[in-house]
Amino acid sequence: MVREQYTRTSQGTSLQNPESQYVYKIGIYGWRKRCLYLFVLLLLIILVVNFALTIWIIRVMWFNPEGMGLLKVTKSGLRLDGESEFLFPLYAKEIHSREDSSLLLHSSQNITLNARNMNGDVTGRLTVGPKIVQIQGQQFEIKSSSGKMLFSADENEVVVGSDKLCVTGPEGALFEHSVETPLIKAEAFKQLRLESPTRSLSMDAPKGVHIKAQAGNIEATSQMNIMLHTSDGMLVLDSETVRLPNLPHGTRGVPGNSNGLYEVCVCPDGKLYLSTAGVSSTCHEYSRICQ
Repeated sequence: MVREQYTRTSQGTSLQNPESQYVYKIGIYGWRKRCLYLFVLLLLIILVVNFALTIWIIRVMWFNPEGMGLLKVTKSGLRLDGESEFLFPLYAKEIHSREDSSLLLHSSQNITLNARNMNGDVTGRLTVGPKIVQIQGQQFEIKSSSGKMLFSADENEVVVGSDKLCVTGPEGALFEHSVETPLIKAEAFKQLRLESPTRSLSMDAPKGVHIKAQAGNIEATSQMNIMLHTSDGMLVLDSETVRLPNLPHGTRGVPGNSNGLYEVCVCPDGKLYLSTAGVSSTCHEYSRICQ
């Protein structure tokens, strides 16, 4: 220890008096010295632990001059190679895959993509779940690589822009309301069937309805009646043979009594009319009805 001696003199005393000398000890000693050494040792231990943890984090996170592990910082943005897991929402302006691979989004629950406006409100949402794919927005469109609209749907209508709509299900297509289309055509070597199991089937067109079978028959089956009605015009049966096989046949009875039986007559212009049945034919070529 450093010791310093101080001499205090007063008036009437001599400087050579040894009894007036006092000795003061200056420094850290005792328990204070031990506490100081212990504190310095503790700081050294903390420094070594922090340095070791820093080296461990750098090794685990793969920090390098270009970025962190598989995440690299480039001039165009961030590039991520390999598989990555995001525990919280990801906000990005554009997400691109590499040129030699596709972009894969995988989730154990569902994947949700949201589009927001300036106020932060969700204007569009795409949710891919384990059982359903749900799209929320004002309008949904599917376009081809050339930009042609293939499918469009909104609150008012659904538009199919392709040249052909093909329904491959065994039960066909079910429409609860009206359908507007210029052409209904069956697949090659398949039958076209229009059916209404519990209601009526109506086909309306301002310029006529054309039904054509190029290599088969046209059948109309109904549980009740089949009515062919034209409000302004005539009904034309254009065929080599017109058959009515299930018309009732009269039996021979009392002469002059038709028993409520009628005969179907055909005019030269194709008009049909009923005539009271008799012993012989009551149809006349120049009947008043035909004129």
